[in-house]
Amino acid sequence: MTKIQISNGMFIAMIVNLIFVKAIGVTEGVLARSIGQDMWIATLIGTLQGIVMMYLTYLAIKKTPDLDFIGLGRALLGQWFAKLVALLIFLFYLAAIGPVMITFVYHLQEYFLPEAPISLFVIASLLVGAAGCYYGLEVMARLALVGLLFIFLLNVMIMIGSLNEFDILNLLPVLEHGFPRTAQASLHFDSDWAMSTMLAALLFPFVKDVKKRGGRLGMAGIVVSGIMISIWAILEAAALSAEVTGQYTLACMKLARNAHIGNFLQRYEMIMIACYSLSMLFMVMFCIYGTYVSAARILGLKKSKTMIFPASLILGIFGYWIVEDHFRAMEYLEQYWPIISLPIAFGLPLLMLSLRMMFGKKLKKEQANA
Repeated sequence: MTKIQISNGMFIAMIVNLIFVKAIGVTEGVLARSIGQDMWIATLIGTLQGIVMMYLTYLAIKKTPDLDFIGLGRALLGQWFAKLVALLIFLFYLAAIGPVMITFVYHLQEYFLPEAPISLFVIASLLVGAAGCYYGLEVMARLALVGLLFIFLLNVMIMIGSLNEFDILNLLPVLEHGFPRTAQASLHFDSDWAMSTMLAALLFPFVKDVKKRGGRLGMAGIVVSGIMISIWAILEAAALSAEVTGQYTLACMKLARNAHIGNFLQRYEMIMIACYSLSMLFMVMFCIYGTYVSAARILGLKKSKTMIFPASLILGIFGYWIVEDHFRAMEYLEQYWPIISLPIAFGLPLLMLSLRMMFGKKLKKEQANA
């Protein structure tokens, strides 16, 4: 475990890549349908919640930085509890492939290859994702770092291209539906950062200087993601209006179609897809990683990579079933995914931290004797 090391910048990049693409396209459309022009406020509220939960995730493993959540569960309550934690993580990433495939397939099929079958996108993404998992975390982390550079470029382009369409009056009135309803709507964005806290639950032991900087790095990843996504939320509400944004499954693509720089660079949605294609592939890649690692720990396998193909196959079948029917996909995204993801993303860090406080002295004695 100590042989692999992820730099601080790579860890932040992995968090941003895992959240960004789905949030700016799919989630903001859901928020627009829920609370209108206050979608950007819901995004900020969700970001604050994500910062808190990321820090609690860090606190749970702070004193044992060489253990992930599964290893910590084994140290606290034994092998049976470790398998239970691994099962929860497995179910989380199995469920996560639904919104991930919705993001990946609908972006490329509807705006790039409308005649191509869904199976082409599902198989291609899983092949690339499986290859990345086979070559290891360091390769995945470098890919995320490159993806982060493209995300920054994309944000600069969309801000410049949307200035002519920006109308601040579209953001008024503020909190039209009240703060409680806006806070409730932020749960849809919470399901995005939930993937990043589960990433941290598996990857904190690989991060350089995690004991000293892990909490700040995790929170920095959430903050950077929140800022960049809030830019899109404000632009979508102000340039398109919340009513128009809510009519699209992929609101970001509508904004990209409207954006232009001068008379020469018009409708750069193809440039947009090229800029965040790496991020979309990273999302698929990490779903495979989280699934095969947790499955190997459940089965007690020494070589976890033997589970890459079975995990990819399971994710592919479920992901295809979700995106095959558009109405099923949107129902799963808006109704079922938050119900599945948030109890695990909120509950598991709180449970591990509570157990850590209860059995911390016992664990400390066992480590001293070892």
